[in-house]
Amino acid sequence: MTSTATQGIKTVLHPVSDLAAAKTIYAALLGVEPQTDSPYYVGFEAEGQHIGLVPGGGPQGMTAPVAYWHVPDIEAKLAEMTAAGATVKEPANEVGGGRLVATVTDTDGNVLGLIQDR
Repeated sequence: MTSTATQGIKTVLHPVSDLAAAKTIYAALLGVEPQTDSPYYVGFEAEGQHIGLVPGGGPQGMTAPVAYWHVPDIEAKLAEMTAAGATVKEPANEVGGGRLVATVTDTDGNVLGLIQDR
C-alpha cells in the first residue's frame, strides 16, 4: 500500500460551552495569550501546536476534541482513508488563507481531522 505521509498532529480543536471561561483556563495551561481571539474562535500557538476553542462545537457540530493531522495532499489522503474504510464526515473545504480542512470517521465513529496548508 502506497500512501502519502502526514506531518503529524499539529492542531487540536476543542468544543466549549463558555468561551470566556475556556480561554482563561487554556491560557493558564499553555502559558500564552491567544493568537486569534474572536467570538466564534479562539486560537493559541504553543510549542509548535495550535489549540483552538470552538464555541458550541461550531458549524461542524463538534461534541468532543478533534485532532487534525497535517497532510501535503488532503484529497489523496481522503481517498486513501476512504479506501481503507473511513467515512467522510466533512469534505475538504477552504477555511481561509488557502487552508483546507476535512474530517472523516473511522469504523468506531472516532472523528479524525485533516489539514492541508497551501
